[in-house]
Amino acid sequence: MMKLRYPLIFLLLTSCLIFAFYVTRPEMPEHADYYPAARDINDFSFTDADNQPFTPANLLGHWTFLFVGYTFCPDICPTTMADLRSIYGELKQLAPNSQVVFVSADPQRDTLERLKTYTAFFNPEFKAVTADHDKLFPFVRNLGLIYSIANQGEKDYLIDHSASIVLINPKGKLQGVFRPQVAPGQVPRVQMATLLSDFSRILKLSGNRE
Repeated sequence: MMKLRYPLIFLLLTSCLIFAFYVTRPEMPEHADYYPAARDINDFSFTDADNQPFTPANLLGHWTFLFVGYTFCPDICPTTMADLRSIYGELKQLAPNSQVVFVSADPQRDTLERLKTYTAFFNPEFKAVTADHDKLFPFVRNLGLIYSIANQGEKDYLIDHSASIVLINPKGKLQGVFRPQVAPGQVPRVQMATLLSDFSRILKLSGNRE
């Protein structure tokens, strides 16, 4: 029996370590597309609603919730912006350095003044940026999103665009994507309760709240 004592102790210690690892390990996000090794974002140069440059430097030090749309959007954009407004206080409680950035894919109609008024309606702290399509298309594709313009020659043309919300970490890298729920006859929208829950888990996984 004496010969078995040390192997048994070793097995017990190993079991305790394994148990402790699984008990203390942060939970993975349930719904978000999460990238443990955050992805690089290519260089870009936009203009914000205050007519100031918006570059990768503006992402540093922030958890950025980025949404691509346009102010003339009849459904997805106002719904998503209102949803983000409703949880903005909770986002700031989870991470005080959170920011919301609205990227307009309609530089022809979305003037800087219009963008400023649009985002301020939802929250004065929300940022709005835009650029010409030759800069926007590569940026949006780099984030894994899409947009396309149908019947651009018409006055009231529509833009098809992703309803997802992108999460960029304080190092300026793509950390995850919150995908919308899609149901027949309903506007695609990201569920804010699951976004908050998954963001909380991502913060714990990253070990970086600042």
